Amino acid sequence: MATKFILLGLLVNLLVFTDAQSVGVCYGRNGDGLPSQQDVVALYNSKGITRMRIYDPDQGTLQALKGSNIEVMLGVPNDALQSLNNKDAATTWVRDNIQNYPDVKFRYVAVGNEVDPNKESGQYAAFVLPAMQNVHSAINDAGLGGQIKVSTATYTGLLVTSSPPSNGAFHGNVQGFIEPIIRFLAQNNLPMLANVYPYFGDPSSNLPYALFTAPGTVVTDGSRQYSNLFDAMLDAHYAAQASLGGEDVEIVVSESGWPTAGDDPVATVENARIYNNNLIRHVKGTNGTPRKPGRSIETYIFAMFDENKKPGAETEKHFGIFSPDQQPKYELNF
Repeated sequence: MATKFILLGLLVNLLVFTDAQSVGVCYGRNGDGLPSQQDVVALYNSKGITRMRIYDPDQGTLQALKGSNIEVMLGVPNDALQSLNNKDAATTWVRDNIQNYPDVKFRYVAVGNEVDPNKESGQYAAFVLPAMQNVHSAINDAGLGGQIKVSTATYTGLLVTSSPPSNGAFHGNVQGFIEPIIRFLAQNNLPMLANVYPYFGDPSSNLPYALFTAPGTVVTDGSRQYSNLFDAMLDAHYAAQASLGGEDVEIVVSESGWPTAGDDPVATVENARIYNNNLIRHVKGTNGTPRKPGRSIETYIFAMFDENKKPGAETEKHFGIFSPDQQPKYELNF
């Protein structure tokens, strides 16, 4: 009898793991007491997490990923963007961090993260597109263009309007930065990466809307009806880029999550559990969003572990779904 239960459990795990293809988890290392890279890769495998976003080409992580079959979104840190405006440097970067790891399944290269002309990161804005172009060319020259897609990770802070979603638009002084990027992506059939956080969209005003638990339509936008804030925010991104030549540019959600603690009454373990489980269920489905129906939404949950060294509000340090001892903070069904 025990053997039957074990076999049944393995079968259920296999089915759950196989169905998790559209969901990844971000692996940040800006914290104390975290497991080794090898242990982290083993944890991804044991939980059936088949996609990983990393924020820099950490050689220990890349070594640990060899032969793992985990698909990787590899980041170029903002402070490395200027160097990759040199074509030879981009070629070397691709050789050292991608070609030298033929047993790692690279899926995307995220060239910069949340570069915003209106924030301190705006110092890097002029370097993003040339770096993307040079990395894209280097990947093509290496014969990997059909496997690895180049993009940059934007975020909702670039939008001046997001409600209703069809009015989504970039800040006026962001358009000159983002429009050439959007057109480059469109010309090369590459996706946009976007960090989409209902948590940062004033969830306390309507918590069920943010947690996917609203009983029905909350926002009506013409013929489109929205029952969750995630779809509304994502469609606002689609509307904003459509007006700049990106109607057909797919968006991959490169970060989304919910904090379990901090200086905010809605930052709780229970809300994080509800949000992330509903997010996984939603993006793995085929409903898409009201603007882009009938598709799954590739999404990366932020983050694998708490990062106590992160700057900013206390909540920024508590987005992890696992503790450093690799125990889950709450039940999460991948």
